[in-house]
Amino acid sequence: MQIAVFARAPVAGAVKTRLIPRLGADGAARLHEQLVQRTLATACAVAGARVTLWIAGDPAHPGVVQWAARHPVALRAQCDGDLGARMLAAFRAAGGALVLIGTDCPALAGADLVAAAAGLAAHDAVLQPAEDGGYVLIALRAPCAALFDGIGWGGAQVMADTRRRARAAGLRLSERPPLPDLDTPQDYDRAVQSGWLAPVA
Repeated sequence: MQIAVFARAPVAGAVKTRLIPRLGADGAARLHEQLVQRTLATACAVAGARVTLWIAGDPAHPGVVQWAARHPVALRAQCDGDLGARMLAAFRAAGGALVLIGTDCPALAGADLVAAAAGLAAHDAVLQPAEDGGYVLIALRAPCAALFDGIGWGGAQVMADTRRRARAAGLRLSERPPLPDLDTPQDYDRAVQSGWLAPVA
């Protein structure tokens, strides 16, 4: 099973920006690093998984180099373009079925990744919605450009729009139970209280 993890280089002031008023730029960057480390550990623990870490920003950033040294991943740079173009490029590069995740969902477990990959045996696409209207996981048997072009990324309609696109394209779609993203101070508090993350010092 192939897993793609999308992450940003941990540059203070450029990651988890909605949490900077709460944690400061350096604290938000440390939170981002914790999220990435947790996600990579989860993905790499899946038996038989081949994990690729796709970086937005500088793949040679010391933090990224450390991630790649700590976890058995292949390292790739995300291409130019919006999030949809970058995800589509990752699916095309996979050359087969792929489960793609970000790093903003500390509640995502290895069982979710395994279930998504298994779901592709009977479906063309598997989506795991986020509670804020996006999604935390997308798995496809083959690339489908219609799912990624012209989507209002970051908005509350991402999941609904993607669902409509999948059905219009005639894809057999399966959906997993929704999970919470971590974007706001309230999300951060929930993640710490749930034990998904350690508090940022």
